[in-house]
Amino acid sequence: MNVYETKPISSLLESNTYPGRGIVIGQSEDGKSAVFAYFIMGRSENSRNRIFEYKNGGDKYELTIYPFDPSKVSDPSLIIYSPVRSVKNCVIVTNGDQTDTVYDFIKEGKTFEEALETRCFEPDAPNFTPRISGILDFESNAFTYKMSILKSGDEKGGVCNRYTYSYSPVSGVGHFIHTYNCDGTPIPTFTGEPRRVEIPNDAMTFANQLWTSLNADNKISLHVCYIDLQTKSADRVLINKYNK
Repeated sequence: MNVYETKPISSLLESNTYPGRGIVIGQSEDGKSAVFAYFIMGRSENSRNRIFEYKNGGDKYELTIYPFDPSKVSDPSLIIYSPVRSVKNCVIVTNGDQTDTVYDFIKEGKTFEEALETRCFEPDAPNFTPRISGILDFESNAFTYKMSILKSGDEKGGVCNRYTYSYSPVSGVGHFIHTYNCDGTPIPTFTGEPRRVEIPNDAMTFANQLWTSLNADNKISLHVCYIDLQTKSADRVLINKYNK
């Protein structure tokens, strides 16, 4: 096996009906942009009743999930949150309200790892959905990134195992982590390390690759952001299955 093999993200998604929620972080092929993407999928009516919106009054990287039809929300606790926030020299992207935990810890001068030591997988037995998180760090105009997954260590949700991966960027390479290996009952948790995927130079190109590769029935929303490493300007693409 070639551990440096880098695949188009479509090759990992097209045959997978339910990877769940996913995070990609990496660097564009030309080395000019830091890149991240976040998508959500859903099987239940409650999970599918969502859209991404840029938060009014928020910074240029901030993203929030809102219900498409508020009257249909049965349990907002695990589906309504801010997946993207920025603080100091960092951009945070996660699949749950641990975004706010990481934000608070970084603001206080603490670390990504310290924040996630206080959190666990989601309390949605029998799936025990993992919490996946990423952080892009632009300290001193350099760019590095980390990814994390918090998942159950047994079938009963009795213990939480925490894994953190720290990366130096490679042009054209991203790392992709998602909540589930595939569909199932219960849904099998993601295993192994984040997958290496190709990152093109253009935000819309990458967004189209991702969106068209996701299962048509289960995909809900996608956000892709390219951050220019010199100017810190952001090129963003947001796609919702349902539009107001």
